[in-house]
Amino acid sequence: MGTTGRRRGLTRRQRTRLLANLTGLLVFALLMFPAYWMVATAFKPGRDILRLTPQWFPVNATLANFIDAVGRPFFLEDARNSVVITLSALTISIVVAFLAAVAVARFGFRGRAAFVVIIIAVQMIPLTALIIPLYLLLDKVGQTDTLTGVILTYLILVLPFMVWTLRGFIINVPVELEEAAQIDGCTRFGAFMRVLFPLVAPGLVATSMFGFIQAWSEYIMAYVLLNSQEKQTLSVWLASFTTQRGTDWGPLMAGATLTAIPVVVFFLIVQRNVVTGLTAGAVKG
Repeated sequence: MGTTGRRRGLTRRQRTRLLANLTGLLVFALLMFPAYWMVATAFKPGRDILRLTPQWFPVNATLANFIDAVGRPFFLEDARNSVVITLSALTISIVVAFLAAVAVARFGFRGRAAFVVIIIAVQMIPLTALIIPLYLLLDKVGQTDTLTGVILTYLILVLPFMVWTLRGFIINVPVELEEAAQIDGCTRFGAFMRVLFPLVAPGLVATSMFGFIQAWSEYIMAYVLLNSQEKQTLSVWLASFTTQRGTDWGPLMAGATLTAIPVVVFFLIVQRNVVTGLTAGAVKG
């Protein structure tokens, strides 16, 4: 009977795994609750949003908040600006960061160690400390209140992290693989494209996720640099829901939900590519 009881009970390893799974679910619920509350509030009518007793589910679901948000002035213009700024900054930063990371990881030149230290030091500077210098610099060249100025600013913000991250991916790829490809007849550029680039593809995808999220959701620099309402981004557009008379919580949550959709879609697409890239790299390795 004692043996049967021990068989029916959980082993120590199973209890540990169960505790870890429950802890993971709890952390996941805590992290996802703000996003859930935002989406749920977007579907609630005003009387349910302002109730003293929280309503956990949108019982009287409505699309009025979304209609109100989309009908606000400059929504389409600001959405277009966000897409242009984000894609432009992301494309340029990926190309520049990848080439810089290859140079730092593969080539020896004077000052390489100092360059790596500078990259780390730049990431430690708070964004608020850069607002005034960047504004004065862009104002001298006539790039304030322009999409180009914001794109250049976002490049400055995301490039250090991207170079540092891609450098780590490139260093982990043995240089002997490229040398073997060159021995087999590939040129240096051919070895770079056929060997190094496919193996570093997961790193490119990971850094592109970071760049996309930061450029899409950035608020402070866009608010300072862009004065015209038709040139602002969606993150700045969301601030228009808060006025002196108060905050329209329903339309604000609806607008925030619409703004978050491109980030979620991009993440889902990129996540699939990360898995594909890792599998391809494992086979080729």
